[in-house]
Order: sequence, then structure tokens, then C-alpha cells
Amino acid sequence: MPFPIHRPRRLRLNKVVRNMVRETYLSPDDLIYPLFVTFGKGVRKNITSMPGCFQLSVDETVKEAQKVHALGIPAVILFGIPEHKDERGTEAYNAKGVVQKAIKAIKDKVPDLLVITDVCMCEYTSHGHCGIIKNGRILNDPTLELLAKEALSHAKAGADMVAPSDMMDGRVAAIREILDTHGFEDLPIMSYAAKYASAFYGPFREAAESTPSFGDRKSYQMDPANRREALKEVVIDIEEGADIVMVKPALSYLDIISDVKDAFDVPVAAYNVSGEYSMVKAAAKMGWIDETKVMMEILTSIKRAGADIIITYHAMDAARALNKS
Repeated sequence: MPFPIHRPRRLRLNKVVRNMVRETYLSPDDLIYPLFVTFGKGVRKNITSMPGCFQLSVDETVKEAQKVHALGIPAVILFGIPEHKDERGTEAYNAKGVVQKAIKAIKDKVPDLLVITDVCMCEYTSHGHCGIIKNGRILNDPTLELLAKEALSHAKAGADMVAPSDMMDGRVAAIREILDTHGFEDLPIMSYAAKYASAFYGPFREAAESTPSFGDRKSYQMDPANRREALKEVVIDIEEGADIVMVKPALSYLDIISDVKDAFDVPVAAYNVSGEYSMVKAAAKMGWIDETKVMMEILTSIKRAGADIIITYHAMDAARALNKS
């Protein structure tokens, strides 16, 4: 019915009523905090394009994990920066690699914190691409064996979940098979199911030292113009055994998050990526925005779009804000 019978403002005038009728709630339980693990000891290196984020040696990673857990954030996701790189990314599946060491150290000191590991080759290869290269081409099928070995090495080190981010066709099936064969049938897979070839990844490539030495990743990551293709990618990963599917990036792909949530009855994660984070930090530094309010609005929008889980570099700041409210 028309005005004056219906006055939507009636439910907005009082803070208590606004909270009662709020449709979307954000909690620290929704968040995952990314950590960049590097070699050495006592290392806490600023990532210049991502203020507040660091490359951390294993001992410092444990300290950061303890802070994360104390804030009520349930999980971290680990990315590795090895001391040595080669064309096949052999450090990715080294049982004594930085991520493998970090998994064991975190589970020893913070056993209740869920440890997820990124499974990809780009941080470990000398060329910065996510797979084996031959004659300038990224080879899909030979890469699957290496990704599977990497995932298995993480599982053996004690990871609670693995998250393949490479976008090679068939990688979820290859990882599921090797995990099941070695007795890790209960270990869940969170796949980067709809990962776009985005310009928002720039700061991450500084953080993970994974900038490609030639070309780009458009031959394996998705075209940002494509919407329907995301559903195709997601259904393939679910059929191959993914337990959680992810959309990456988040903020410019809210429509994709919504589409995936509406189409599939599985948990949906979204990655609030480095470029999205850095823009907020830069604008806040200039005094153009209220950082906390903008951060919370962005994270709420991702949750509202349908994400059950949000991977974000804002996680600790957001948890502090939520714990105060």
C-alpha cells in the first residue's frame, strides 16, 4: 500500500529496532586471515603495497596465528615464499618447506586454529606461473601431478584443509584422489572455483613474490567479462569433490557470489583480495574515507551477496571492530 500507510522509516528511527530487523550479520567466525610465510628466523618484513601485512618467518607466523586466534578468527590460510625457486616449483612439495614447517608449528602452539593452505605453484616457480612451462605454454595435465604432491605434503604436515588456486582443469579431482589414496579422505578441499584474471591481484604479487616473468595468466584464469562461465567452473569442481567453492576477487564480483550461492547447495567462500584491501588503506591514509566504516561496509556487502566465508586481509581489524560492538 502507498504512503502514508507504509512508512519504512519507522523501522530505521531507533537503533535497537534497526538491529532487530537487520538482515545480514558479520561475525569473526566468517573470516579467514591470510599469512605469508617466508624462510629465516625473526623475519617480519613489511609488504609496502599492503600496509599492516607482512612476510613472516615460521616463528613470527606462529605469533601472528596466536593473535588471530585470540581475536576469535577461526582460520588462517598460508602462502609460502621459499628461499629457492626453480622451473618445477619443487619447494612447493618439500616436506621441509616453509609452509609445511609453519603448519606443524601453528598446530603445535595453536591447535584449535584451523590451518588452510593455498595449493599453487606460482610462489615456488622461477617463472612465476602456476604450472609447468614448455615452449612458452603452461601445461595443464603435467601440472596436476605437482599440485597433488603439494596438497599431500600439506596434509602430511597437518593441514586442516587445502585450497587449490591454480585454475588448472582437473586439479580438484587429482588432489581428491591422492588425498583419499593416502588416508586423508576426511580432509576437505576449498577450491578457488571461479578465479578471475584480475588486475586487483597486484599487491599480492609483491607479497608472494609471484609476478610472472613473462606474459599473464589469462590462459588459465577466467575472463572478468564472463558470468555464466563461473557456474560451469563451479559445478565441475563440485563434481570433482570440492567441499567449499570460492569466488575471487570478491568486491567486483558480488554478482558471481550471488549466482553461485543461488545455484549450489555448498558453502561459498569469497576472497577480498589485495588490491581491494590496498585501495581502502590508501584512501584512509589520505583522509578521504573512514577506514573502519568502509571496511565493514565492504565485508558486509560480500556476506550479503551470499558468501558464507570471507578471506580478507582486514580480518584482524574487522574482528577488533566486531568485538567492540
